[in-house]
Amino acid sequence: MITLMEDLPQGTVGLSFSGEVTGADYDRVLVPAIDAALEQQGRIKALLVFGPEFQGYTLAAAWDDTSLGLRHWDGFERLAVASDVPWLRQAFRAIGLVLPYPVRLFNTDELEQARRWLGESLGTIHVDQQDEVVTIAMIGRLDPEAYRRIDDDLANVFSHHAPVRLLLDLRQFDGWLGLNALSQHFALIREYRTLPQLVAVIGAQRWQHAAQRLLGRFVNARTRYFDSEHVGEAQQWLCSA
Repeated sequence: MITLMEDLPQGTVGLSFSGEVTGADYDRVLVPAIDAALEQQGRIKALLVFGPEFQGYTLAAAWDDTSLGLRHWDGFERLAVASDVPWLRQAFRAIGLVLPYPVRLFNTDELEQARRWLGESLGTIHVDQQDEVVTIAMIGRLDPEAYRRIDDDLANVFSHHAPVRLLLDLRQFDGWLGLNALSQHFALIREYRTLPQLVAVIGAQRWQHAAQRLLGRFVNARTRYFDSEHVGEAQQWLCSA
């Protein structure tokens, strides 16, 4: 059986699974709820709760689950799954590696944390311009919405400052939430790759240094990496090079 949950953050669909879930449960409850929410919101968040009474799926429900996922592959912002069932947690952990949106697992006694994660603001991107240097600070773990929020700011800054001397600040960056966010990042690079003249990358982790070398293969600019304590040196290089 599938039951709709209430009192969730705006734009979130909550579904509780118990007993044996059948194809009829999908057709009667889950599919209409997801389709209606997507029609209203465009993209949604989802909370799936599998309590101790959950016994599994019938073959028809498993097929419906696959069909729904393929049809709405890009329709979710993030997915929270609450379950104490080992095989189910392992399955969602594996699925989360290929989905284009973030998936996070919670225990069934952590529903409040799951609700809070779905409702909270995640990472953000700050765009600032001072003299000849444009600074992009990537903060926290970024979802696709973080990139959509800066579209106008980037277009405005880059249209008035070309060629660009870019300072990419990764000191507080924790990575991407899902493949969709990563694809948004590369789409941004492709769109503006011809505009930067110089790119200074500031970071505190080894992988960020590797990211600077990779970035140099995609942009028509000189790139250089600086450790987090050398911000002043990075700014000086951008202004004097």
